[in-house]
Amino acid sequence: MKILFVCLGNICRSPLAEGILKSKLKKRGIQSKVESAGFESYHINEPPDPRALKIAEKHGIDITENKCRLFVADDFDNFDVIYVMDTSNYRDVQYFSRNDDDMDKVKYLLSVISGKNKSVPDPYYGGESGFENIFNLLEEACDKIAETLDN
Repeated sequence: MKILFVCLGNICRSPLAEGILKSKLKKRGIQSKVESAGFESYHINEPPDPRALKIAEKHGIDITENKCRLFVADDFDNFDVIYVMDTSNYRDVQYFSRNDDDMDKVKYLLSVISGKNKSVPDPYYGGESGFENIFNLLEEACDKIAETLDN
């Protein structure tokens, strides 16, 4: 299974989700390609936000090697599932889609928990407590994904 997480800048939510899922899959001995991408070019080739790095480290996850990259249309060919964090990301992915098959791969990340298209709040303009909250949401969703891949 090849999984891509997508958020706005690829410096907070999506790199955290990538790191969390990679960690969970490694512990379960599951081989999978997991990456993240974004839509804004402000931070291309830069590491995740320092607050994302800090919360990941606090939970024993290393995302220091992650580098921000942009979502591209070829991602539809290279990934089986594309998890978006919010409605804006969904629309951005939709803009790049070439057909219905592309969009069939796109899901809201929190739908794996609730079955509904709920958004993962963007913690960028908030404090460190927002990052803890986001980490917990992402971890819960990644648990569900890992369970699915383990079966």
